[in-house]
Amino acid sequence: MGSSDSFNKSSCPSCSSWCDTSATHTKGWHPGTLLELSGYYWKTCTLHAAVKLDIFTFIGKDTLTAPEIAQKTGWDARGTTMLLDALAAMALLTKTSSGYANTQAAADFLSKDSNQYIGYMIQHHHHLADSWVRMDEAVTRGGPIREQSSVSSDQWREAFLMGMFNNAMATAPVVAQSLDLSGCSRLLDMGGGPGTYAIHFCRSNPDLIAVVFDLATTRPFAEKTIQQFGLSDRIQFTEGDYTTGDVPLAQAFDAAWLSHVLHGEGPDKAAEIVAHAAKTLVPGGHLLIHDFILADTRDRPEFAALFSLNMLLGTDSGQSYSESEIREMMIAAGLTDIVRLDYSGPTQSGILKGIKP
Repeated sequence: MGSSDSFNKSSCPSCSSWCDTSATHTKGWHPGTLLELSGYYWKTCTLHAAVKLDIFTFIGKDTLTAPEIAQKTGWDARGTTMLLDALAAMALLTKTSSGYANTQAAADFLSKDSNQYIGYMIQHHHHLADSWVRMDEAVTRGGPIREQSSVSSDQWREAFLMGMFNNAMATAPVVAQSLDLSGCSRLLDMGGGPGTYAIHFCRSNPDLIAVVFDLATTRPFAEKTIQQFGLSDRIQFTEGDYTTGDVPLAQAFDAAWLSHVLHGEGPDKAAEIVAHAAKTLVPGGHLLIHDFILADTRDRPEFAALFSLNMLLGTDSGQSYSESEIREMMIAAGLTDIVRLDYSGPTQSGILKGIKP
């Protein structure tokens, strides 16, 4: 059979000459979309470089030419121009005859002058990138190929913790408004990092006080953040390791909040953490677990499935868990009336609630 029979350009407008017309496209996949996916890291790396160089903050509200930016920063003129043009092509900058300016999205989310800045999380993603390139090693050996962000260098730890703050700042106000904590006076934010959720829970519930429980390395970030919100009198930071059962004040809290904690551990340790959290509750207290929750088939949602791979790369046994797996942990911890709340986060996260009898 000749090539003209095997590859008919006119019969497959999506692929043109790429596609063997005897093949069937599944969910829009064809050589063109697959190659776009394969090379998408070009865009990722361009964004990472721009955030690392802090281009968007540097431009601010101005319109600057490439030579002006290169001269003021000391960067190479050719490289600077290429990066600016690529960012304009990606619609993160606008380019006119006067120079380059931030788009509204870049000003809102990529400039440090904005209180909606998410650059720390982007820098955290940058620190993870090398391990993702080496995923084949992690799959074949079945173990992590990078340090955990919470115990690595100061730069990595700052990007991780402040990245968690970036993410939580986008979700915590919505979660705080959707959860009924009106009957609670004391809340434990277990593994709470910078304390973002505790802050917003207290802001939405004036009679609530909270304890953020996390590693000692987290204390400076948490106390700084809590102070910035004027809540140092209502939110206390307590040092400890929630993975060891070293949790504060048994039967002292009306609610315990575990946000993105379980996925860092294997099934047995995750179940222990749930049990430790349950022990901190008074009878009738609520345990709330917020995480990337897989369907019981484990093949959706997409983000939770991909996040499991991220845990493979960076932990000994961490993973995303299905709803039924988390329910089983909660039941084993003695909790009842377990329900999935009507909440879905920007990255497809969910919340399960159980009550201590």
